Amino acid sequence: MNKVQSEFFEDLVAEKIAVTVFLINGVKLQGIITQQDENSLLLRRDGHTQLVFKHAVSTIMPNVAVNIAEE
Repeated sequence: MNKVQSEFFEDLVAEKIAVTVFLINGVKLQGIITQQDENSLLLRRDGHTQLVFKHAVSTIMPNVAVNIAEE
């Protein structure tokens, strides 16, 4: 996993930022990413958790701005 992706996910998980996840097939999922690894992420909403494979994800859009420090 590259540095930008790693920092992005770390901030989303640590700050419990709500996101909208768009899949490559057009499906839209919403929730909070509770965990992630190099292949998948856990998305939680309304007490339910979904396992989402990263290869199926097109875009992750946080509901608030995420500040990733630039070097």
